[in-house]
Amino acid sequence: MRITRTIQKGKNRVDRTLLVLILVLTSIGLVAVADASAPQALNFFADELYFFKQQAIWAFFGVILLIGVSFIKYNFWERIATPLFLINLSLLVLVLIPGLGISALGARRWIDLGALSFQPSELIKLSFILYLAKVASRSKGALSYFLPLVAVSVLIMFQPDLGTTLVIAGVALLQIFIAGINLFYFMAAGMAGLIAAVILVLSSSYRRSRLATFLESTNDPLGDSYHIRQILLALGSGGFLGVGLGASRQKYLFLPEAATDSIFAVLAEELGFIGAFVLLVIFAMVILRGLKIARSAPDQFSKVASIGITAWIGLQVFLNIGSMVAIVPLTGVPLPFISYGGTALTTLLFATGILLNISRYVP
Repeated sequence: MRITRTIQKGKNRVDRTLLVLILVLTSIGLVAVADASAPQALNFFADELYFFKQQAIWAFFGVILLIGVSFIKYNFWERIATPLFLINLSLLVLVLIPGLGISALGARRWIDLGALSFQPSELIKLSFILYLAKVASRSKGALSYFLPLVAVSVLIMFQPDLGTTLVIAGVALLQIFIAGINLFYFMAAGMAGLIAAVILVLSSSYRRSRLATFLESTNDPLGDSYHIRQILLALGSGGFLGVGLGASRQKYLFLPEAATDSIFAVLAEELGFIGAFVLLVIFAMVILRGLKIARSAPDQFSKVASIGITAWIGLQVFLNIGSMVAIVPLTGVPLPFISYGGTALTTLLFATGILLNISRYVP
């Protein structure tokens, strides 16, 4: 009787700690975007709050989605996981079509619908997580996992976007492992993925230069090494307590991608080691709450989906901050909930809404 009452109570309440943490991260992200993007926004749009206004609209929309989705029972997403995945897979094809896909910074990652543009590679992360969770709940064979993974990876690499490919592949492999696939198939897929990653890096002069910069960051300080050197200057300038909120010098068009990929460097410069450490603690708490939900999830679909969403957040945090402190090469992966980007923020908040709904059914 006591267990029954506990489960019934769980169905009425989300994980409030996780909800508060996500809202705190989103708020920090809005402040960080307003701060880090101001020089670039003023330079290009004569409005220092241009990027902040865009991000605030997406954040508001995303929080509304988060709240709404948290009331939709998670098995609804299991029922529509396959068509949702196929639709997003089709969008990855459409983004490669000239006229529909927008090409910028040497990559074709956005679909332009006039008043609205979005990144299908961000949408596919969530739909693929849900699809793999459904496959796991149906106890399908190994090909049901690996063939879609290959298809998604190939389409994203055509954009090209190695960072997103690494995130999706890493999350998918963790989900496949949790699903209980034969260890031989899992190890073979992991080895094949590692070989493919090495080939992709060596076959591209741009990615080779990124790797060379990672291995020796003192070479070519005004060329290939410029980005990482500006990041390290920002981190070093911050010291223990930081230079003060809004007082960053590196954000004044010295630091590339200050509001997106490099936003952590701006935060660390202004808030110092203490501020950066607090942000890392918040991310760690989010990941621990997600793992706790996954551990006690009521069925296989919710368990594998929870693991996927949590791993998505955790892996992007690791790749982004790891590249900032030069323990991994620069990958161009945004910092979850913090970096500028409407599609990424909204999709993450949507995914967190699903995770919160699963928490309602955790005894």
